[in-house]
Amino acid sequence: MLADATRVRIILALRDGELSVSNLANLVDKSPAAVSQHLAKLRLARMVATRQDGQRVYYRLEDEHASQLVTDAIFQAEHSLGGIPRHHHEQGGDQA
Repeated sequence: MLADATRVRIILALRDGELSVSNLANLVDKSPAAVSQHLAKLRLARMVATRQDGQRVYYRLEDEHASQLVTDAIFQAEHSLGGIPRHHHEQGGDQA
């Protein structure tokens, strides 16, 4: 599920709370139709959940695990670049 950059960006966008398809489309710079297809896959994987308000559907992360998976993947990628990863600088430590 997280091998696609758009799905990763959707999950990152949803870390701050629920959003509609149109809001997500604007944030990830994709068409609403493309975002809807990605959301359908994420929903089947139970990574996102929905709430309907009239005609509008809002998406949110099902739980904190999807967000943590993305964070861990980004941290791992930073380690593969060599040097001290940015996330270690942000923690104020000089761990490797």
